[in-house]
Amino acid sequence: MSATKRQFAVCVDNADYEASLIVRKIYEVLPDEEAAKDDFLRVIDESGEDYLYHRSQFILVEFPAEVERALTAV
Repeated sequence: MSATKRQFAVCVDNADYEASLIVRKIYEVLPDEEAAKDDFLRVIDESGEDYLYHRSQFILVEFPAEVERALTAV
C-alpha cells in the first residue's frame, strides 16, 4: 500500500460556508498535522483551493483504490 494514500471526507455541515462547501459532497483532505491538532481538516473546497475547516463539518471516509482513482481523475 502506498504511503501517499489519499484521504476523503463527506461534508455534513456547511453552516457559514455555503459557497465553499456542499453538504453530502465528497472532498479530498490534504495532510496537515498542525491543523489536525486543533481539530481542523485541510480540504480542497469548491474554489479548487485548500482551506481549513473544523473536523465536525465532515465525516472521514475510506474507499477502495478503484474509487479513489475515479475521484481524483480529472
